[in-house]
Amino acid sequence: MTVFAEIETLLYAVSRVFLAPVMLLIAVALGYALVMLGAFSVEGWQRRRNTHPRALFAHARRADAGRLPLASDDLELWIMRRLEWLRIVSRTAPMLGLIATMIPMGPALLALGGNDAAAVGQNMVAAFSAVILALLAASICFFILTIRRRWLLQDLRELERQRGGGQA
Repeated sequence: MTVFAEIETLLYAVSRVFLAPVMLLIAVALGYALVMLGAFSVEGWQRRRNTHPRALFAHARRADAGRLPLASDDLELWIMRRLEWLRIVSRTAPMLGLIATMIPMGPALLALGGNDAAAVGQNMVAAFSAVILALLAASICFFILTIRRRWLLQDLRELERQRGGGQA
């Protein structure tokens, strides 16, 4: 075996080690997306009925107790922190899906060269299932992120107007 072939074998072995953790992360991302979708649905329903307890207002009241009111920058930072995991999942899930697609492609191509259709199919099912679920998780999180960001910025604007710092 040449040095180049040994390096290829090592790289392949290392990449296979990451398949299980990547698949687990995709499952976690999908679970998170579904939980967030449920919370988002409840929040949307409450906002339509004007019964939603606005978290930004509650945070501002807690922070304002005993000291000067929070500046808009502080409230924007709180909004960013609140949306952070949605943003992370919406951006990283497609990359995880690509990783989970590419790792099984090597064995699938080897099986194709050996005329082993069953092994090709088994590897391709794993590859495509992973990317579909990852893209689904990313899409759900991106959708929620976009709308929730608008809601929170609208709340920020209303809070600033109540404090007398905003223009009507």
